[in-house]
Amino acid sequence: MKKYVIGLDYGSDSVRAVLIDTDNGAELASSVHNYKRWSEGKYCNSSENRFRQHPLDHIEGLEFTIKNVLQTSQINPEQVASICIDTTGSSPIPVTQDGTPLALVPGFEENPNAMMVLWKDHTSIKEAEEINELAQRSLEDYTKYVGGIYSSEWFWAKILHIAREDKQVKDAAYSWMEHCDLMTFLLADHKDLATFKRSRCAAGHKAMWHESWGGLPPEEFLNELDPYLGELRGRLFNETYTSDQVAGHLNEEWAAKLGLTTNTVIAVGTFDAHAGAVGAKVDENILVRIMGTSTCDIMISSYEQVGDRTVKGICGQVDGSVIPDCVGLEAGQSAFGDLLAWYKDILLWPVNTILMNSELLSSSQKEALREEVSDKLIRSLTQEAENIPLSDAVPIALDWINGRRTPDADQTLKASISNLSLGTKAPHIFKALVNAICFGSKKIVDRFEDEGVKIEKVIGIGGVARKSPFIMQTLANVLNRPIIVAESDQAPALGAAIYAAVAAGVHPTVIEASNKMGSEFEAEYFPQVDQVIKYEAFMEQYQKLADFTESNIKAKKNYELKV
Repeated sequence: MKKYVIGLDYGSDSVRAVLIDTDNGAELASSVHNYKRWSEGKYCNSSENRFRQHPLDHIEGLEFTIKNVLQTSQINPEQVASICIDTTGSSPIPVTQDGTPLALVPGFEENPNAMMVLWKDHTSIKEAEEINELAQRSLEDYTKYVGGIYSSEWFWAKILHIAREDKQVKDAAYSWMEHCDLMTFLLADHKDLATFKRSRCAAGHKAMWHESWGGLPPEEFLNELDPYLGELRGRLFNETYTSDQVAGHLNEEWAAKLGLTTNTVIAVGTFDAHAGAVGAKVDENILVRIMGTSTCDIMISSYEQVGDRTVKGICGQVDGSVIPDCVGLEAGQSAFGDLLAWYKDILLWPVNTILMNSELLSSSQKEALREEVSDKLIRSLTQEAENIPLSDAVPIALDWINGRRTPDADQTLKASISNLSLGTKAPHIFKALVNAICFGSKKIVDRFEDEGVKIEKVIGIGGVARKSPFIMQTLANVLNRPIIVAESDQAPALGAAIYAAVAAGVHPTVIEASNKMGSEFEAEYFPQVDQVIKYEAFMEQYQKLADFTESNIKAKKNYELKV
């Protein structure tokens, strides 16, 4: 009987499911569900860098999308061999002893601290600094396999912040789970938190898990940060598993809800970027750029190439986090598409505040006009920006609108823009922001190569890669190397489906499954020699602005500490 698998991909704004033919990777059906509460802005405060999501958004999306792909395809439920889930990360959530998200417990339904703490939540900057200070003075540096700097975007810092801010949540939470582990646990028939198979990808890249020190950092280290963390460690996990492994089978409750059978295998969960690299046929010396609201830059390396070396300033090197029996390397930018989205929101302010309150137009006219401006804005800016020659006075901008992820994580950093004049128009600023995200990408490529990790090919996946030739051509010019673009709209979900096929025993290894089921490529961008030279000069200006901005922010911080 022909076998199909489902990949479920949880992004920042929505979840999508794909139903994939294990013979050739063909997509039979796909479905997307936008998070209702998130879209309403609930539980978030961007001015405080607080970004939380209610688990009901995720649970409702799971049921909607999987039911939809099954209904669309009309396949026999017995043919669905496996499901694998990928999510953003690090996005931890507090749970009760039976694994129920705390936000589903009476009394916590509207408490933001009981929600999932989204990857881009930076409320725990202080806690991350404490972790780094302790790691630097410890006999064993528990941050050395995560680039030597622990980030406020990650597991322990976020948990520590919530525990200090909200005693009720701290006392009610039996344990914490990464989002990918929680959603996998929800579907699986294995219901013992103590022995449930946690994601190697999540634990290695975000929770300082490493085999050399027996798993998670020891209780003594965590106790120095806060006794709560030391106590919590005993309610977490020791072992971790790669996503080609079986976490369990679909439980009876969810089999009935989804119209599937309990024979369906549930694979160990993973992160979206790492699954995306698998969907794009990652291999050694290939950099896969997952380009969306942020970027994640994923590579794999043999043990022989990396050895005992640690790559400084990235988001981790983890055995099996992408491909089993290879070291997975992760870097990225905290804002990529988000930087352009921020600029779009700035420009739409008069539309949303003045136009929508105008008495000159009917409600339907105002809404239609608002939608038209919103839909056309980025496209119009792109067209104008493309026509601005590099000889014009284009401003120089930084991409740190949400801090800096890599190289050398520092979420206290802020974006800057310079070289403004009376001749600067909206498209000039847009072009400067596009340049900035590409310059930030160049810093990541340079760091990998400075650390001895060779890059022979760059693959772009995600909405930005497929929808913006302007950004991709600029990126090719800045990186001075060709970039190919995967044709799949849903590469992370496809990668999750590939893991699912291996977990179900349909294919023997992730590499073989990826080669057979992975995405083909639809476009290639080559560096333009004349543009490359000009961008090299702009890159120098970017670096000068970065150095100036960083030194001023640190000087201000040191002054405030003294005062």
